[in-house]
Amino acid sequence: MYIPDIYKNEDPEEIRSFLKENAFGILVTNLDGKSCATHIPLELSKRPDGTEIIHAHISKMNEQVAHLNNGAEALCIFNGPHSYISASWYDFEEVSTWNYTAVQVRGNVSLLDKEGTYKSIKALMDKYEAPQKNPIDMDALSEKTLRQINGVVAFEIEITSIEAVKKMSQNRNDKNHAAVVSSLRENGTPNDKAVADEMECLRNK
Repeated sequence: MYIPDIYKNEDPEEIRSFLKENAFGILVTNLDGKSCATHIPLELSKRPDGTEIIHAHISKMNEQVAHLNNGAEALCIFNGPHSYISASWYDFEEVSTWNYTAVQVRGNVSLLDKEGTYKSIKALMDKYEAPQKNPIDMDALSEKTLRQINGVVAFEIEITSIEAVKKMSQNRNDKNHAAVVSSLRENGTPNDKAVADEMECLRNK
């Protein structure tokens, strides 16, 4: 991923928090010159030995299954808040741009067996069921319902590299930075507000 130095995010703790908070990402693979991409939860975790991994699963009906061989390389793309930045907000002539946060993770695939598949899906459910009023316990589901697991392929991706970008008008002086924040808040969309918050947080560090 091309990242100018000024926009590189190299804070490991912040990056990992981002991955956990924005786990619905895009899995990209390539086989024999053909690329495939699937939008799925890609959950950051660690093996008992401390190795960082992404764990996930896709339907056996998905053509991308053919790409998921042990050792195959995978690219995981995670996006955060983003907004159009109009050059009309500056006090000088410039081209318009886009502010955004994103992380790309590369790694190698390891297919999971039946037990590993169950544990991976249970970890996913436990994470997202925890805040629910009546959380579902996967261990309490009927055998009939659990048979749906037979329709997926689960896997881990052992992480080999992480690249993170945070493009938040770091190259603008305080006056123009404040003008961008003000305009984003005036626009008022959820993404605009989130980008404005991130810009202020980053500037105040």
